[in-house]
Amino acid sequence: MAAKNRPVLVLSVPGEDDARALLIAAPLTSHIRGLRGEVDLGKPRWLPKHSAVNVQGLASFDGRALSRRLGVLSAGEMERVKAALRDLLDL
Repeated sequence: MAAKNRPVLVLSVPGEDDARALLIAAPLTSHIRGLRGEVDLGKPRWLPKHSAVNVQGLASFDGRALSRRLGVLSAGEMERVKAALRDLLDL
């Protein structure tokens, strides 16, 4: 991983009973290819560029690595992310 702050969409926050204290996140990218696994967000007011969620880039890490909250996706955007995850994982 690059030693650079990057925006992510937090998908899962660990609970007290989870085996590991790791959160699951998908990176946001401004390098949009229009391929499967990308959810186009347009230009959210809280990001400097037109961006997409890259659901193929799922990662788990310690939540203490997060620095700040930038924004929140709408319910419709989250539904599109969930649909992309179901498609990618064949669920």
